[in-house]
Amino acid sequence: MTTAVEERVRRNELAAFLRSRRARITPEQVGLPTAGRRRTPGLRREEVAQLAGVGVTWYTWLEQGRDINASEQVLAAISRTLKLDPYEHKHLFTLAGAPEPSYEKECNSISRPVLTMMEKLEPYPVAVRNARCDLLAYNRGYTWLMGDVDSIPFEDRNTLVQCLTNPEWKARMLDWDSNIPRVVAKFRASMAEHVAEPAWKSLVKRLKAESPLFEELWTRHDVNAEPILCKRYLHPEVGLLKFTFTYLYFGRNSEITLSAYTPADEETAAKLPTSF
Repeated sequence: MTTAVEERVRRNELAAFLRSRRARITPEQVGLPTAGRRRTPGLRREEVAQLAGVGVTWYTWLEQGRDINASEQVLAAISRTLKLDPYEHKHLFTLAGAPEPSYEKECNSISRPVLTMMEKLEPYPVAVRNARCDLLAYNRGYTWLMGDVDSIPFEDRNTLVQCLTNPEWKARMLDWDSNIPRVVAKFRASMAEHVAEPAWKSLVKRLKAESPLFEELWTRHDVNAEPILCKRYLHPEVGLLKFTFTYLYFGRNSEITLSAYTPADEETAAKLPTSF
């Protein structure tokens, strides 16, 4: 049975989560005019309420951690307004004490134009991730490169989890030994803005339990924000592949990144599939 203290902690976590996500959405992202100076970044509470179709007072109470209930429909509307990714969408429902959502279908953080662009870039591999390394979207070129990503349970579709615990991924990544410390260091740097969030703490706890190497690297406290611009892969069918990386960010305040893998030489380009 949930205690009153636990309920208060949950409501406070929900309030802080909503405020942090509201702050990263710009008026332009939701089609609002930008006239006038804003004292704080992101959307105003009344703007979120209006876009989600809920009362301003009710939404304000939600951000204040008051003891109120939100329906699944209202939570879904708030999620769409704040452009939550699938993992944040699920986290919102958990903090609100609502039933498990069908977050893969309801989330709209990745727009249809972006998905269409990813398809048009095939056979080049393309993947979209958040700062926590969760895979939000990927095209068929990415699945061809990394294996059957669709068969990985949704909650396990995290590139850090797969790189550290999936032998098939490790075998395909030729520079695994040198790149993994950099990846963990980048993850630690990203976590600086999320140290109090349960979803991040839960991922660290899981990685420590499942990967002794992660435990070792984590205790070093190394940080690195520089992206890796070139990687080599060993594909089980075509052999050595070399790619350069291009990173596209989904806005000034967004932590979602699209990574496009471009062949680094003619040999790699010739080995890419012509059809799927």
